[in-house]
Amino acid sequence: MIEASRGGATRARILLLIREEPLNVNQLARKLGLNYRSVLHHINVLLRNGLIVRVGEGYGSPFILSREAEEHWDIVYESICRILGGEEC
Repeated sequence: MIEASRGGATRARILLLIREEPLNVNQLARKLGLNYRSVLHHINVLLRNGLIVRVGEGYGSPFILSREAEEHWDIVYESICRILGGEEC
């Protein structure tokens, strides 16, 4: 899912960031140097694919890795490293 798309590198970086700490869309946008709408799009893709979950409700709610992503982190991380080409792995 992350590897087969143009936005894969951005989604990979989002996964790495929220594995370190829960972050909301604005925080992610700042850390990634992207606009809010772009990050929101990537968040929605990750949500639909079950890789992340929202903690709480409403604007400003942070995201964390889903239980499944945590349980299979070795596979997810391997995919991230292929996408980023070792940049952040």
